[in-house]
This record gives sequence, C-alpha cells and structure tokens, in this order.
Amino acid sequence: MQRFLLLCSLFFVMAGSLAAQTRVTVKGYVRDATNGETLIGATVFLDGTTKGTTTNEYGFYSLTVDPGNYTLVSSYLGFEDQRKDVELVGNFTVDFELGEAGTLLNEVVVVAEEEDQNVREVQMSVENLDMGTIERLPALLGEVDVLRSIQLLPGVTSVGEGAAGFNVRGGSIDQNLVVLDEAPVFNSSHLFGFFSVFNPDAVKNVKLYKGGIPARYGGRLSSILDVRMKEGNSKQFEAQGGIGTIFSRLSLEAPIVKDKSSFLVAGRRSYIDVLAAPFLSGDLDGTQLNFYDLTLKTNYRFSDKDQIFLSGYLGRDVFRPSDAGGFDWGNTTTTFRWNHLFNDRLFSNLTFYYSDYDYAILFGDDPEEDAFDWNASIVNLSAKPEFSYFITPENILRFGGQGIYYRFEPANAVAVSDGVEIDISVANQWATESSVFVENELSLFENKIKLNYGLRLSHFAYLGGRRIYEFGDAPAEGFARPLTGFRTSERGETIKTWLNLEPRAALQLQLSPTSSFKASYQRTAQYIHLLSNTTASIPLDIWTPSTNNIDPQLADQFAIGYFRNFKDNMYEASFETYYKDFKQLADFVDGADLVLNELVEGQIVEGEGRAYGAELQIKKVKGRFNGWLSYTLARTERLTPGLNNNDWYPSRFDQTHNFNLTGFYDLNERITFSATFVYNTGTPVTLASAGYYQLGYFIPHVEDGKRNNFRIPDYHRLDVSMTLNPKKEKANKRWQGQWIFGVYNLYNRRNAFTVSGTQSEGRPILGQPIMTEANKLSVIGNFIPSVSYNFKFK
Repeated sequence: MQRFLLLCSLFFVMAGSLAAQTRVTVKGYVRDATNGETLIGATVFLDGTTKGTTTNEYGFYSLTVDPGNYTLVSSYLGFEDQRKDVELVGNFTVDFELGEAGTLLNEVVVVAEEEDQNVREVQMSVENLDMGTIERLPALLGEVDVLRSIQLLPGVTSVGEGAAGFNVRGGSIDQNLVVLDEAPVFNSSHLFGFFSVFNPDAVKNVKLYKGGIPARYGGRLSSILDVRMKEGNSKQFEAQGGIGTIFSRLSLEAPIVKDKSSFLVAGRRSYIDVLAAPFLSGDLDGTQLNFYDLTLKTNYRFSDKDQIFLSGYLGRDVFRPSDAGGFDWGNTTTTFRWNHLFNDRLFSNLTFYYSDYDYAILFGDDPEEDAFDWNASIVNLSAKPEFSYFITPENILRFGGQGIYYRFEPANAVAVSDGVEIDISVANQWATESSVFVENELSLFENKIKLNYGLRLSHFAYLGGRRIYEFGDAPAEGFARPLTGFRTSERGETIKTWLNLEPRAALQLQLSPTSSFKASYQRTAQYIHLLSNTTASIPLDIWTPSTNNIDPQLADQFAIGYFRNFKDNMYEASFETYYKDFKQLADFVDGADLVLNELVEGQIVEGEGRAYGAELQIKKVKGRFNGWLSYTLARTERLTPGLNNNDWYPSRFDQTHNFNLTGFYDLNERITFSATFVYNTGTPVTLASAGYYQLGYFIPHVEDGKRNNFRIPDYHRLDVSMTLNPKKEKANKRWQGQWIFGVYNLYNRRNAFTVSGTQSEGRPILGQPIMTEANKLSVIGNFIPSVSYNFKFK
C-alpha cells in the first residue's frame, strides 16, 4: 500500500511538472503589517483573472501562471487590500504585509474568511473562528473561552455545564482530536470544564473539522480542533492581559531580531483560593483551588526558505480541600516545527512534538500510617513530515506521514493502612501508531468543480511489557467476561497489530457565483480509548490503547450540503445533512469497575452506533448588527450486545434539538453589545422505573434493563455583555484599556446537569409505603454578573 501511495504521488508530480514547463511561479508569505504574524487563509489572486489561491497554515502561497505583466492582489477580511504590479518572466517572490482596515464599523466580521469563500471552497462541515469573534462573545465570568465558543456552532454540543470537552455529530469527547500547534491535548479543560486550557492572548486561529476531514488528519473518529498559536510580534514590544473575576492573565511578545525572530510568553492564574483564604479556618485552612497555565513560543527565520518554530504549554489544576490531600491534573506539550521551501512550488513542514497528560491523587494525614497516593499519565512522542506541492493554482498535492509512540500509565498507586504499604498499581502499556497519506485538491472547468480526495493508511501496534490477558465469553448478556488465562510478554514485543485504509473525498459544485452544492465522505479509525462510565468525563478518567481484547473504533460519515450567500455577501446561509456509522465502539457492562482494575478489558464490550441529522446556519457578517443563528436536528444511538435488551438506545449525549442565536451590535465606536441564547433538548439519563423493599429500604430498579430511559429537562440560557472600548483619540496611545460587563444566565434558569432517584429523607413509618423522589443537580443555578478589564501596551 505504501508503494501504491508513492506511485500516486509521483503521478501527480510528473503530470503537474509536464503541464507547467512553460509557466512561471510567484510565491511568498502574507503577514499582518502591525506585528508580522502570518495570516492563515488570506487570498492572493491576479487582478482581472480567475487565477488565485489562499495561504496555508503558515501564511505561504504559491501561484503558477503564464509569463506576463500582472497586478497581484492580496486580501483578508478586516485588512486593507494590497496590490503589487509584477512582471513575471521567471520565478518570483512577492511578500505582502497587510494593514488593518480603517473603518471598523463597516467591516465587522464574524469569521476570518474572504467573501464567498464559504461557497467557493471545497471543504464543508468546517468552522473557522478568529479570536476577534471569540473575544466579542458573552462569556462565563467575562472570560473569553475557545471551547465554549465552538459550542455555539451547529453540530457541537456538551452534556451540560461543568462537563469537560465537547461532542460533535454524535461522537464522544475522546473522539475529538484537540491539537495546540499540532501537539495533542488530552484534557482541554480547566476547573472541571468551565474554562479551556487555551489562553486567548496566545491563540491566533481556531479551526474545527466536523466532517470532510482531509487525509492529512487522523487518529480520531468525529472531529479535529486545530488551535494555532501566535508567533509573537516581530515588529515591536507588546504586552496585553486582563484582570477578571476569577483569574488574571498577562502576555508579552517582542522581536528578538526585528522581522526575523520573535517570542511570545503568556500566563494565567486563578485566585479563588487566595480570595477565600481569610475566611477559611479549621479543616479548610490551607485549601487550594486554582489553575494556572503558561504558553510560550519563539521562531527564527533563517532565510526565505527556512523558518523554525518552538512552542510549549504547561498547565495544571489543583484541588486540595485540606492539608490531608486532594488531587491535581495537567497537560504539558512541546512542539518543534521546521518550514522549508525546496523550490518555488514544494513546501514542507517537519514537526516533532511531546505531549503528557497526567493526574495525581493524594490523601492521608500521616503518609507513614494511613495514606493513599495515585498518579497516572499518557505520554506520546511524534515525528510528522508533511509536503505541499503547488502543481498549479488548480492542483495542489499534499503527502506525508506520521509516527507516534505511546506510553500509558493507568495507575501508579500505593495505599498505606496502619503503617502497612500495599502496592495496588496497574501495569503500564505501550503502543505505536504510524500513518502515510496522499491528498489532492483539484479544480476543474474554470473552478466550476473542485475535488479534495485522498487516502490515509494507518497502522497500530500494541506492544508487550506486561501481562497479556485472555477472556472467555460472558456468563450472561450484560456481564463481564471471565479471565481464562494470561502470559507474560517482553518489552517491545508486538502483541497485536491493525492496518486500516481510510479513504477521504469531498466535492464542490459551483451552481452560481453565490451558491454551491457540496458532498463529502470520510472513513476514520481511532486506536486509543477513554474509559469512563460517569455522566460526563472527569479529569481522572483512564486512557487505554487497543489491545488483543479491544479493537480500534471505526466510523464512516457521509454529508451533503447547500451553501448560499445573499445581498452582496452580507448574509451567508448553509444547510448540511449527515449520516455517521460507528463500528467497534467501546462500551461497558452495567456497573463496570474501571478504577484500579488491571482486568478492565473484561469489563468492555463492543457495540455499534449511528448518528444522523441536519444543520442549518445563517450568518450576517457585515454592518453594525451581525451574528449568526444555528439549528441542529439530530439523533445519536448505540447498539451493544447484552445491553438494553439488545435494542438501540439513545447515547448519553443525544440531543434532538439544538438552537443557538448569537448577536453583536456596535452602538458606536466605543460601545458594543452582544448576546447569546442557547436551547438544547435534555440529554438522556438512566433512572429507576421500578423498585423493591429490603430491610426497610427502597432499592431502585431499572425495569427491563433499559438504558437512558428518561431525559433531563431541556436546557436554555441567555447571556449578555457590553464592551467599552477606548476613545477614538486614544486609539494610538501606547496604553489601551477595555472594560467588559456581562451577565451569564440572565434570567436565572436552574438547568439540571443530571437527575437521580433517591429515597425521601426522614425515617420510614412502619406499614407505610416508602416515598422516593427525583433530585435535580444544577451546576450553575443562578445568574452570574461579571466585570473584567483588558489592556494592551506597546
């Protein structure tokens, strides 16, 4: 198969080379004139022709055309167009530095895309949010947040407030690959899901792939969230930050060598425990409840052909209610990237990254007498070369590969009781994942038809170094499989391997200058799994690889859509419908024991799933008043042998209706109002439908073994905010301040996170029936006002 992919690559390269022998190439980078940041997705075209392209993730473009005199134009929403007259008699380099548009009120943008790009580009099921839009949204406690922002988009949901992660088109949270500068982040939330790990002062661009995922991405079933960090201001020193209700932040960026090298340092720290410390005493004295993170990045441009980037992230949450112990968790990532231009049309990026997610639990007043100490982690190292060959403006070939090494540490645990130490650790696991891909983006018939098609070949190997267990058939449906034997294995021994071919294809048919039809298909494979049977994922959940007892998860997704713009691109509308088929999904028997269990593989059963729905989105992207409306009608179901009487049942994150309304209004140059309204159908939950009495107590029972047989009440919420910008005459001052006033959950809705059935309080009366009741748990049950102050100094 690797030989086949190589032959495909060579075919496209040779065909493009023959077609372009008499043509010339103009290439370069597009940057922000104020800080030197590269602009992702900027348009570069030849004025008066249909020839054009967009910049890649590193701001690079390449155009191959016939020799002649041209006017080269670069544009990007929110920036002034730049035009350059060029005489192309040979290969040529033209860089652009775009200045911000002067009249902001007439160019308010919701997404950082060129006009009609949503209609003209081949990609569908992709959401692209720039930080300018995210920063304008009303937010919890006034703090800008990437993950909460994407949950306002169609097809993206969560199981409730305080839930870590997000769900995309029927997928669980571990089926989303979240990357920060290409390094995976295994837990993307701070403070149990209320805030994300991404510092808004350090983020440049956020792109979410819900479907039509290109062949260059892999490893997860449902989505890719690609978060790109700023490079740092290469023109001048700049500082920005904010002081909020719950945490403060500060970022510094400056050139090391002007226009060639720069750095960025950004940090945040919450201070709930600091503010509460004077009021705590006794057992609560010394309570720690905080999170912090530090983001760093630097780069150096050696020449027009070579540039390197080094970025890193360190973040941690700490929850210790007393000196007797508590728990903490956090991510560490490091990414090294090297951009190299082999010639005018062949661009490469080589990435090395390290990612570590770990957590620890420690309890006990006297560690030598009575204590419990548990730490766990998932570590992975990767090398990833990727190449882009710009054969012509209408034909771009991408190819490359990736190798990943995993180390899983499910539990290094020691318990001490009366001075006796007991090691209850679970053995480590190791695995490797590798892949190669080839992908071609092709425009035909003067851009009337566009294609993006490719193949990804993925390989996974489960390695030895621990006991290898074998399990028999379950004694009855819904019960754990019994252990039938085990053997020891050597470190590095290959226990089991898988090979999956993942085809991808997307089609765009231009119906008119302002409308298009799109379709896509993708097959994805996922080899690592998050073990959790809680209502929502928690930081202490366990990651495990595919093993001789756990198969990889597979998914096929089909999608079609219609895209249309109105009134000179003032309005953008899209309608998409999709069907997703899941295979070999990891599920758990009722009452599964997933914690500190080396035989956890026997608790896992494989099932299948299906998700289907329709998504509608309408945007107003210009003028003083703008925003978007999105509506999703969807179903997400599972079928697992031995569960729910072998019948389909709704998954925990099934939401039939999902409605979001987001609006911005610029009253004047200083004051902006914004609001978001959210309505979701309640998610399913398993509640007792019957019960029996034993020794005077009511024992709840789920009749007929039904899963997710009830629904939590519907969720809805309104958030509002007002932003006060500096006066116009202070716009050029070195110090600029901005006030943000907001209210989260304006009308005080007590949305339920979960519902549970319990016996009523009070002593039962002999001879009388025991009363039961359903209890709702609301994570946020009141409106929350906030005020925050953001500043910038340069």
